[in-house]
Amino acid sequence: MADGADATSDRADDLEWFTGVVREHSTALVRYFARRGPRQDAEDLAADVFATAWRRRDDVPREAVLPWLYRTAGFTLANHRRKIVDLPVDEVPESGSARVADDPELSMLFDAELRGALASVGERDRQILLLHAWEGLDGEELAAVLGISRSGADAALSRARKRLRDAWGERLSF
Repeated sequence: MADGADATSDRADDLEWFTGVVREHSTALVRYFARRGPRQDAEDLAADVFATAWRRRDDVPREAVLPWLYRTAGFTLANHRRKIVDLPVDEVPESGSARVADDPELSMLFDAELRGALASVGERDRQILLLHAWEGLDGEELAAVLGISRSGADAALSRARKRLRDAWGERLSF
């Protein structure tokens, strides 16, 4: 009987952990997907990630849940994109600087230039930049999502920023 009670207790602990994970990170995951694909799919894709987290709950590092979720979200999004032919790769942040946001024409120009600069840096650099800028990841969290060391993540972020600065400069020099 003790084994049955332990199993029930373990399942209750798992359910409590999972409920907390969903409450704490669901908004971040929905935003992650809404920024990278069709907004109407964001909640469904986030649910897919949470379903994976539940199935693989023993593999989710308790000290780095959000990076694990973002890494899984990256795989989920890649699989989703393979299914859809006409899917935009990126969208720009919801708003630019206050000065740009006040002027619709400047805002549109800024968005197009940013989209163009992001498109020119390559998929990995774009992933790193967006994880840092939109999801607020750096250091150990960024390293965990990318599956590399902390120093590797710092170096990759630095290189991605340089490539974006160079791409931005090239676009503005015309």
